[in-house]
Amino acid sequence: MTDALRPPGETPPAEGSTAEAHPERPDGGIWEHPRFWLALIVIGCLLVAAFFAVRFIDL
Repeated sequence: MTDALRPPGETPPAEGSTAEAHPERPDGGIWEHPRFWLALIVIGCLLVAAFFAVRFIDL
């Protein structure tokens, strides 16, 4: 007896597979959101530059 035909795109069930289909990524820690840290650094640089610009204008 033959197996029934499956529609295109459908995969047959796997036999004996013990692996997970989609392993989870490890937690990225503080590097999970690099744009936040970049924005924090840029804002800090702008504040320091503004401090020196105001001191220069005040002379």
